[in-house]
Amino acid sequence: MMNIIELENQYTSGLYTKRPIAIVRGKGARLWDAEGKEYIDCVGGQGAANIGHANPAVAAAIAAQAQTLISCPEMFYNDRRALLEQRLCEISGFPRVFLCNSGTEANEAAIKFARLATGKSQIVACMRGFHGRTMGALSATWEKKYREPFEPLVPGFQHVPFNRPEALEEAIRENTAAFVVEIVQGEGGVNPASTEFLIRAEQLCRERGALLIVDEVQTGFGRTGKMFAYQHHPIRPDLVCLAKSIAGGFPMGAVLIGEAVGELPPQVHGSTFGGNPLACAAALASIDYMLAHHLPQRAQELGTWFLQALSQIQSPLIREVRGLGLMAGVELKQKVTPYLQALMQEGVLALPAGLTVMRFLPPLVIEPADLEIVIEVLQRVLREG
Repeated sequence: MMNIIELENQYTSGLYTKRPIAIVRGKGARLWDAEGKEYIDCVGGQGAANIGHANPAVAAAIAAQAQTLISCPEMFYNDRRALLEQRLCEISGFPRVFLCNSGTEANEAAIKFARLATGKSQIVACMRGFHGRTMGALSATWEKKYREPFEPLVPGFQHVPFNRPEALEEAIRENTAAFVVEIVQGEGGVNPASTEFLIRAEQLCRERGALLIVDEVQTGFGRTGKMFAYQHHPIRPDLVCLAKSIAGGFPMGAVLIGEAVGELPPQVHGSTFGGNPLACAAALASIDYMLAHHLPQRAQELGTWFLQALSQIQSPLIREVRGLGLMAGVELKQKVTPYLQALMQEGVLALPAGLTVMRFLPPLVIEPADLEIVIEVLQRVLREG
């Protein structure tokens, strides 16, 4: 019988660069492969595993809901959906929410809502920003390797340098529908936005009738030390895109909708699976767990220690350490792939953020002792490298 890797290689699409291990089980911040080897997980489902793998509260909610009702499109009302919408609005202060299935769907919806609400078409996004791979979200994404095979993309998109307030002056104009920004660029290198940049973006949007869209797909739900990363700054977005850890790793997305968006006419957008009872039950359990266990505060405390410990690693390979909360990036002076492979051999899983940045997104439930092991292993790998 074929092993897992051979079987998947035979039938998979081929779209993904895969590492030569088959992950079959997880618990908290630990993963196990098919051979029984244990790993400390700093990939964290690319930001989807904030509350840890196989979280008992979410598993129980999914099991109970699966035996009650799985599918219920939004042509009908539903108890789980109503409660989740209420909870999301309570924790964010936004009056309305649209539910969907992923981060790229959330960004697609937000772009459509902005164009509809303003009657304008121009969308301004940031260089090194990543917002997804469907056509609208891809048009907002900057990286050429993602964009060029599918051009021409949706017209009306422009990219400006990140953290350059002066660049916004010329870009956000009277015909701009929205400015789209990540509070911390994830895929683009773990680059935190400056308060000055975000404040100026909001000011220009207000002055020129554009909407401010914040992409919190990776930074939302405690990752940066606040429930939402924009809460680190004195700004108020008009639309906030959410996904990844919203439902404890179960596929889901959402858009928080501010007052400036105005009324959204029926049937201008929708999703068959958006807001399905199974995902809503998982999200309710996940959010309850985050709040009960103070995970945003935990991320802030552990993240402060982790970023400081990373900064103290003595290696001529390190160019810079940066991040926010438990979202950390280590920029090297050379490509990171060999070092990520070496970490994996030593039982630590991390991911890249571009060619030269190692990204660490551990579950927020990770134990301090595990973070100490990560530091020890990384120090050894970078010294030997």
